[in-house]
Amino acid sequence: MQYMLLIYATEGSGPQPGTDEFGPFMKGYVDFTEDVKQAGKFVAGDALQPIATATTVSVQGGKTETMDGPFAETKEQLGGYYLLDCEDLDEAVRYAAMIPTAEHGHVEVRPVMIWDS
Repeated sequence: MQYMLLIYATEGSGPQPGTDEFGPFMKGYVDFTEDVKQAGKFVAGDALQPIATATTVSVQGGKTETMDGPFAETKEQLGGYYLLDCEDLDEAVRYAAMIPTAEHGHVEVRPVMIWDS
């Protein structure tokens, strides 16, 4: 079953570029990505641009409306994701706990609903 691991953190939390901690933090992502690829679990994954680049779209009365920024006004923002093919939720949770940002934010684990064509 596929699981989406959604990575949330407050922008500016955790190690920042230019600090001594940033290199090892990013290496944690490189290592994690390599581990899930080697285990045959990796389907996709990427980081997102900062929230300042987000545009939210809605359609009201047939008219498309856009708003600068993310949909939710929350402290933590979606910063990236992994899509993994795991045996079950327990395995997906184990992988989510290995994502470096789990120490500075949260990782939401959601099963993916795959529609048959």
